[in-house]
Amino acid sequence: MRFFYLVWCNLKRKKLRTSLTLLSILVAFVLFSLLSALKLALAGGVNMADANRLIVHHRVSFIQLLPYAYKSRIARIPGVSAVSHTTWFGGVYQDPKNQFASFPVEPELFLAMNPEVSLPQSQKEAWLKTRTGAIVGRTLAKRFKWKIGDRVPLTSPFLPSKSGGAWQFDIVGIYDGTKKTSDTSGFLFRYDYFDEARAYGAGLVGWYQVRVDDPKRATEIAAAIDAEFANSPAETKAETEGTMFQGWAKQIGDIATIVTAILGAVFFTILLVAGNTMAQSVRERTQELGVLKAVGFTNELVLGVVLGESLVITFVGGILGLLFGWLMVTGLGQASFIRQYFP
Repeated sequence: MRFFYLVWCNLKRKKLRTSLTLLSILVAFVLFSLLSALKLALAGGVNMADANRLIVHHRVSFIQLLPYAYKSRIARIPGVSAVSHTTWFGGVYQDPKNQFASFPVEPELFLAMNPEVSLPQSQKEAWLKTRTGAIVGRTLAKRFKWKIGDRVPLTSPFLPSKSGGAWQFDIVGIYDGTKKTSDTSGFLFRYDYFDEARAYGAGLVGWYQVRVDDPKRATEIAAAIDAEFANSPAETKAETEGTMFQGWAKQIGDIATIVTAILGAVFFTILLVAGNTMAQSVRERTQELGVLKAVGFTNELVLGVVLGESLVITFVGGILGLLFGWLMVTGLGQASFIRQYFP
């Protein structure tokens, strides 16, 4: 008991120094939390990638569209078992800040291609019967308090409707994810309704998802797809989902290396600061430590008191830093400008 009392008294001896040391450790762990969350967010696509799925997009740029007619030609390539397509819609609900991932798809093809999307059979049938029908992820539905039967007007900064007004969708289903990493923040609606009503670009799609029979042949099949459309007005680039997501992350930089370097520098600096602080504290208390030994404290117990101070400061600062980091990550996760890119 007297051991902990001594540790506590020594921590209160220089309150300002103890507080600043504690604050520096707290900031280091807050930074650790934020950078780790960023690294995880940028690697999220790789974690969700399926080894037997390819992404086929325009060779020049991902934002350039491909002809719908490519679907049947891709399906005929040996090794391809299924083909689906997706187009970025970028729907906005009520306020420009409320933009989220939204895509026109062919329901049956999309659900077959993405088994991680869990949708009750009755809702699937309703989607197939309702031309303006849309399904939304559980996370997105909770965000806007949507429920089945709601009519939702959306606008798109990229793909306006022929009428010039908002697109009207009827929510017929709310889907969940079968995997822990599944994204349930999407808004999916029927391509036939979209293609007929859009102001321009009819008969074009954003990119294709291709399922292959054998993941080991993915590179070979990707090369065959690109060869099929070589020298055409819209040449393609086919790659695995994981490769594509990694490519996007590397456009920003080698996130893992950057995060590791920053955290290494921060924690090394904090180690020097904390070590110097404790060394200074010991030097100032040389006589006091001598008195402790004179009254019967062993060398081990005196050392334990000094180390105990360091451990208490580190433990409290670390726990508070992780707590504040978690609160900040949670708060940022609710921000609309963050949700547009990291749902």
